[in-house]
Amino acid sequence: MTSAPLPDAGSNWVDRHAPEGLKPWLKLGRFDRPIGIWLLLLPGWQGIALALGQYRAVPGWYEAWLVIGFAIGACLMRAAGCAFNDIVDRNIDAQVARTAMRPIPSGQIGVRQAWAFVMGCSLISLLILLTLNFTAILLGVGSLALVAAYPFMKRITWWPQAWLGLTFNWGALMGFAAANVWITLWPVPLAVSVPIHPIIALLIPALLLYLGGVFWTLGYDTIYALQDIEDDAMVGVKSSARRLGGNVQRGVGVFYALATVFAGLAGALAGLGPLFWIGLAAYAAHLAWQTRRVRSDDGTLALRLFRSNREAGFVLLIAIILGAVWPLQGVAP
Repeated sequence: MTSAPLPDAGSNWVDRHAPEGLKPWLKLGRFDRPIGIWLLLLPGWQGIALALGQYRAVPGWYEAWLVIGFAIGACLMRAAGCAFNDIVDRNIDAQVARTAMRPIPSGQIGVRQAWAFVMGCSLISLLILLTLNFTAILLGVGSLALVAAYPFMKRITWWPQAWLGLTFNWGALMGFAAANVWITLWPVPLAVSVPIHPIIALLIPALLLYLGGVFWTLGYDTIYALQDIEDDAMVGVKSSARRLGGNVQRGVGVFYALATVFAGLAGALAGLGPLFWIGLAAYAAHLAWQTRRVRSDDGTLALRLFRSNREAGFVLLIAIILGAVWPLQGVAP
């Protein structure tokens, strides 16, 4: 069976260049839609940058590895999560126009094959995780519960997008912990290096960044859900877009405002320099632009606005980096 382009993938490298036999596997991992990789990766990079800014640390080889390792891990874990989601949702996906031609519901890949794909991606990710410090490893293991529960949220709550926010932004906590200069590297136990209570206090900026990311995801995934609002109603799938109804624009505005506030609090507690606030203003302006443009009856526009959040995430990342670098200027070596 020839693998046809999926409705929401647009022009992509998988359909243009990948060998025909690999296309179903790459589409199972959503490599034809890399926006999800960026949205999973950027909070992790933001957490790394925030930690370096808070401790005025100059990046070295380990921090370079963190940037690379988080990128590889984001690719693999996003692929594993998407495949797991498709296994769970295969019967629902077959009834929704946008998802009916995905590899599992269309019969291109069997369920057992998909499980093997999930396990392979997860095992490689585990090897990367074990290169991090003890706190980051614990956080990485803890994220599995969020990933496993996500596909079922749309069946039991109107706010599965909030759960996605909890899941997709977990990297902010992991990145911050991994780059934290006060936590000894694996395998030295955490309690041997630093007492528990100070570490919790040191993680507060990361927790605020994480909360900001949760509301950011709640906003952009509500926009994304507008594409399926009619099909979701027909098959009984819940979403924040359906719950908000005619108040989608107002709801997205509130979510994005909270995302900006929590990101600002994280930067303030981390002691980031003045350039952070200029970048944060640009981040807020981008989110406000999305809010002004979103329409509940325009799925094509919703997809474009959703994809623009890669740029929004990069703006916040650059803001954190600039805020971290500014205080370092003039410091004696």
